[in-house]
Amino acid sequence: MKTICVFCGSQVGTNPVHAETARELGRELAARSHTLVYGGGNVGLMGITASTTLANGGQVVGVIPHALSIKEIALENATELIVVGTMHERKAIMADRADAFVALPGGYGTCDELFEILTWGQLGIHAKPIVVLNVAGFFDPLITWADHMTREGFLKSKHRELLLVAGSVAELFAIFDSWKPREVLTKWALPGER
Repeated sequence: MKTICVFCGSQVGTNPVHAETARELGRELAARSHTLVYGGGNVGLMGITASTTLANGGQVVGVIPHALSIKEIALENATELIVVGTMHERKAIMADRADAFVALPGGYGTCDELFEILTWGQLGIHAKPIVVLNVAGFFDPLITWADHMTREGFLKSKHRELLLVAGSVAELFAIFDSWKPREVLTKWALPGER
């Protein structure tokens, strides 16, 4: 895996452990020579992860809609900054460029990105690992809900297994290091792969 897509918030949250986890992830991405692809902002956990990756010699690709490039203050010194017209374009490019996906804490936007990429995995559009970095139990309610959907018959067990969980940055990279890709189930392609 060369390029890791990180979904995370444009806020830092109230628990300082999340900002420190973002810094640790940025340092590790750079140390392992992984390229970070992310939402392009210079604020919140997004900004911390990207700035730390850059500060440690890593490569960063930011993808941000024009309307948000002003509001979220785009990371102008990213290795590559792609300004797009819509959120849909942003997510498609991030997905296309990534070999794996990680979610750190965030709000609705992070949830949107995470669930879209899970849905694409469920539909067989991609076969890339999707991991939530569940530090301080942030994603516990989401994990419980995914298990509940499975018990209630709305989510097949094989699709529940698409949502991988790491309790630390070290565990995250252990998952990536041992990842065995599964076969893509359909002939669908991500935008840009047609």
